[in-house]
Amino acid sequence: MKKILWPGIISGAVILILSMGISCVFMSMPSVVADYNNAHLMRTWRDPLISLFFVYPFLLGLALAWAWDKSKALFEGSAWNRGTNFGLAYFVISAIPGMMVTFGSFPLSLLTIVCWTESCFISAVAVGWILANMNA
Repeated sequence: MKKILWPGIISGAVILILSMGISCVFMSMPSVVADYNNAHLMRTWRDPLISLFFVYPFLLGLALAWAWDKSKALFEGSAWNRGTNFGLAYFVISAIPGMMVTFGSFPLSLLTIVCWTESCFISAVAVGWILANMNA
């Protein structure tokens, strides 16, 4: 449990911080701001359900910590290489198809999808490094 709980919580915090930071960078672009401010697309900050936005990274961090614990033997090399490869595997399996279906299903700008994809990529690799170092 110790191999999953703390690495998962730390991973969740890193995912939240990175995704919010990357979103702040992209918020200088009008099409991204328009997407986020469109009440027909996004919940407002007054809606209590928006708080789930802050729970998601921690659930994902715990799930990735569990997946790493079960699959770490598949990744070879240094912690850096193992973590990078785990992050890339997660990104390819989850983020690419997820962003493709998001772009095809919602009237969001391509730039918003690029922002989210970039956030997923950076977070996935960072979490891979964290997990590879905390749970070798």
